[in-house]
Amino acid sequence: MIEEKQERQEKDNKEKVEREEANQKNSNDKETAKIKFKRPLIKLSGEILGGERKFGLEPSVFYKIADEIIDGYNLGAEIAIVVGGGNIIRGITAEKTGIDRTTADYMGMLATIINALFLQEIIEKKGYPCRVMSAIHTPAVCEPYIRRRAIRHLEKGRIVIFAGGTGNPYFSTDTAASLRASEIKADVILKATKVDGVYDSDPLTNKEAVKFDELTYAEFLRLGLKIMDATSVTLCMEKKIPIIVFNINQEGNIRKILLGEKIGTVVHA
Repeated sequence: MIEEKQERQEKDNKEKVEREEANQKNSNDKETAKIKFKRPLIKLSGEILGGERKFGLEPSVFYKIADEIIDGYNLGAEIAIVVGGGNIIRGITAEKTGIDRTTADYMGMLATIINALFLQEIIEKKGYPCRVMSAIHTPAVCEPYIRRRAIRHLEKGRIVIFAGGTGNPYFSTDTAASLRASEIKADVILKATKVDGVYDSDPLTNKEAVKFDELTYAEFLRLGLKIMDATSVTLCMEKKIPIIVFNINQEGNIRKILLGEKIGTVVHA
C-alpha cells in the first residue's frame, strides 16, 4: 500500500510539473506572437555604459542594462547588440592629444571589446546564452564577425554582441549598428540614450527643448540632429530600417517597445 501511494504521488507530481511547463510554454508562445519587432538591434553607447562617472566601467549600469535586455529576450526576441567604447576612449577625442586618428580609432575599437566582454559575462552569469563577435581579429577573447554565423546564433536563441565597430577607422559605432542591422536583417534599431527621445536641442541643458514623437529620415538629416551621425541614418534610410530613440534608464522600455508600445522617438521613411 505504501509503495502504491508513493507511486501515485510521484505520478501526480510528474503530471503537475508537465502541466506547469505546458502552461509556461503556452504563455511564452502567446507573448512571442504579440512581439512587433522579432529581431531588434540595440545600440548602447559608451556614454550610457559609463553611468554617472562617464568614464570607465560602471558595474551597476551593466547589470541594469543586462536585466533590460533579458526582459526583452524572454519575450522570444532575437536580440543583437552593438556597443560603443566612449566610456574608455573615444577615437575622435584621442586624436586631439596628438595620436594619429587611425590609431585612435583602433584604440576605440578595442574599448568596445572590453565593454562587450563585460556585458557578455553578466548576461551569462544570469543564465542566458550570449556570444561576442568582433570586427577586428581577437580570437583569444571572442569570435570573429561572420554574418552567417551571427544569424545562426540569433536563430539558435543566443544574444549576440557586436564589438569592434565596423573594423575600420573613421566610422562610428552608430554606423556599425546600421551596418550590422542591415546585414542580419534586423527589424529595428533601438538607440539607447539618457533621454526619452529626439529633441531639437539638448534637453539636459535646455529646458525649452522640444521633443519629436516621430521624424522621417530626411527630416532628421535636414535638421542636423546629432543623436546619431548622418552616415548611420542614411544607411537606415536606404534599407528602410526604423530607428527608435528611447531612454534606457526607464525600466521596462525595451520590453514595451518590442510589444509595440509607443516609446521615445521613431525615425522612419
